[in-house]
Amino acid sequence: MSQWSQVQQLEIKFLEQVDQFYDDNFPMEIRHLLAQWIESQDWEAAANNEALATILLQNLIIQVDEQLDRVSQEKNLLLIHNLKRVRKLLQGKYHGNPMHIAVIISNCLREERRILAAASMPVQGPLEKSLQNSVVSERQRNVEHKVSAIKNSAQMTDQDVKYLEDLQEEFDFRYKTIQSLEQNDKNSALIKQEMLALQAMLNTLDYKRKEVLSKIGRVIHEIDMLMSNMLTEELLDWKRRQQIACIGGPLHGGLDQLQNCFTLLAESLFQVRRQLEKLDELLTRLTYDGDPIPVQRPQLLEKVNFLLYNLFRNSFVVERQPCMPTHPQRPMVLKTLIQFTVKLRLLIKLPELNYQIRVKATIDNNRRFVLCGTHVKAMNMDESANGSLSVEFRHLQPKEMKTSAGSKGNEGPHMVTEELHSISFETQVCLYGLTINLETSSLPVVMISNVSQLPNAWASIIWYNLSTNDPQNLSFFNNPPAATLSQLLEVLSWQFSSYVGRGLNSEQLNMLAEKLTGQQVSYNDYQLSWAKFCKEHLPGKSFTFWVWLEAILDLIKKHILPLWIDGYVMGFVSKEKERILLKDKTPGTFLLRFSESNLGGITFTWVDQLENGDVTFHSVEPYNKGRLSALPFADILRDYKVIMADNVPENPLKYLYPDIPKDKAFGKHYSCQPNEVSKPSDGGGKGYVPSVFIPVSKILFHSTEPHSPSDLLPMSPSVYAVLREHLSPTAIETAVSVNFPIH
Repeated sequence: MSQWSQVQQLEIKFLEQVDQFYDDNFPMEIRHLLAQWIESQDWEAAANNEALATILLQNLIIQVDEQLDRVSQEKNLLLIHNLKRVRKLLQGKYHGNPMHIAVIISNCLREERRILAAASMPVQGPLEKSLQNSVVSERQRNVEHKVSAIKNSAQMTDQDVKYLEDLQEEFDFRYKTIQSLEQNDKNSALIKQEMLALQAMLNTLDYKRKEVLSKIGRVIHEIDMLMSNMLTEELLDWKRRQQIACIGGPLHGGLDQLQNCFTLLAESLFQVRRQLEKLDELLTRLTYDGDPIPVQRPQLLEKVNFLLYNLFRNSFVVERQPCMPTHPQRPMVLKTLIQFTVKLRLLIKLPELNYQIRVKATIDNNRRFVLCGTHVKAMNMDESANGSLSVEFRHLQPKEMKTSAGSKGNEGPHMVTEELHSISFETQVCLYGLTINLETSSLPVVMISNVSQLPNAWASIIWYNLSTNDPQNLSFFNNPPAATLSQLLEVLSWQFSSYVGRGLNSEQLNMLAEKLTGQQVSYNDYQLSWAKFCKEHLPGKSFTFWVWLEAILDLIKKHILPLWIDGYVMGFVSKEKERILLKDKTPGTFLLRFSESNLGGITFTWVDQLENGDVTFHSVEPYNKGRLSALPFADILRDYKVIMADNVPENPLKYLYPDIPKDKAFGKHYSCQPNEVSKPSDGGGKGYVPSVFIPVSKILFHSTEPHSPSDLLPMSPSVYAVLREHLSPTAIETAVSVNFPIH
């Protein structure tokens, strides 16, 4: 079943989450119509490879054209219209930046996998639950409503200022008319009546000036309150959601909505500023005793400028955190002399600022590292698909400086992977007489000099962003706080859903919890230390919990990914629990689990029944990446043989736990069908019989050791059949035992 088919079967609450991240950047119609083709392409690689992204974009357009031809024959007018619109979008928006559509599709597929994993969990994790708080959603709607109301109030005040201007012009005209009369004419009754009218008009002007200033003051107060409370909370929530997304959590949306709010508030403040300038202009033409403008205007203008400064400073954000293109799912881990990308956005989107703001990137001031490459670029609205005012640095490289002694700094694994740094950005905005200096920084990054340090560096990034919402605590690991076990387990499940396409269920998480704590504990109450997670060796082992888990992720990604995604790898189950699950099952029932003693190893255990009715269990020696590079794991399960007491090799694996026929579960993953039994002359090139590697173990019932698959015999079924015609089973057993020792 395709991933999209699984998505369509979700409950409505999960479908609503899916609906949130499909928009005009990547319409859902295309996802639906091209589901299988989209899922078969490597969008993750294309997101960091412009040549591949260009090819995939061209192929995507070809696929859309083929769908357009099909629906044209069916005369589906609505779908024809939508597909033409999508085709125009793909050609226009992404022609100059094909990697952007690859990033979007890769993120959408990843988020689908995360939602599918969340839907399979009995309860929602604490972190994800907090991010989807209904109170937060209500506040978002309130912010948008208040911003809209403020914009309307500022526009209505514009009309009041215009009315005041017209009224003053009429007063000026009538006053100057009277002033131009001869002295004798000024004493007439008509003129005296006109003077009384002018006094009444001046009173109205005074009232209107006070009214306009009061309305301006109310608008400024509303903006101040909104910025100080709800908008600040919204921005902090977005930054927290970004932190969580960086370590595998739900994709963080909402930046476009924030941009809309920031932009409307900036426009309103500049509108109020123009209104105050107009009042100053009116003041120069007319003032009087008790005039409110010279008293109130300076204070209001000072407040407006203060709010603009703060609004601009808060609007300068890191939209996409630093990340090496070679490791897109390990952001904030940077290797020296390897390029990384980072994207910034100004949430105040004004046309006057396009290409006018130059951003400079630097690294923190400890002088240990410097940034090489293009580190000054102008923000513009042309590079982003959504037209935001942003800048993306794509060619920055961190370089470690030599010490005065001529050698580089300490690069020990713990010193490097627990030392935090920050990429800083600065710029200056000059607009309408205002000059505002802006600064922002990335989330803390970890520098490594060797890829072997990446796992521990990533553990540091996980722990930091799980434990704190402080964006700049570079001394965090001087005294790292403990983490709640329930939150840590949720993040560990995200590592699997984001990196290998399927998260962990409650049973698998229970096993990890026991491995971390050495006991059965309450998720909500238990606090786990950083040392327990990443520094202390597991009991009786030469490696830490995190190194063990990271090796499993690598194993899944490189060797058993389809089996994992299909849910056929139980994986995290202890030997004790394994036997409880298998003991009452049909002989030949087996399950797959990750080795607890071998890094990056996977084994299988099957249940068997002795002649006296006793149940016995057999576990094969774990397969590691070396063996799995030589033979696909699905083929191993298909071809695995054991030599029993009667010396006849047979495959003991019949049913995948609980009762799925083996070929039904793994058949589609076999690299080829087993060779038919044949004589040497029946096949093979140049007179040879084609051979395959067959894993063979010999079961010794008195042995308690796991059976070794070492022991990949270069023997095809046809060759074995021929040997049986010419040799006795005893001779075959002797040959196997001598050349391929097994337990």
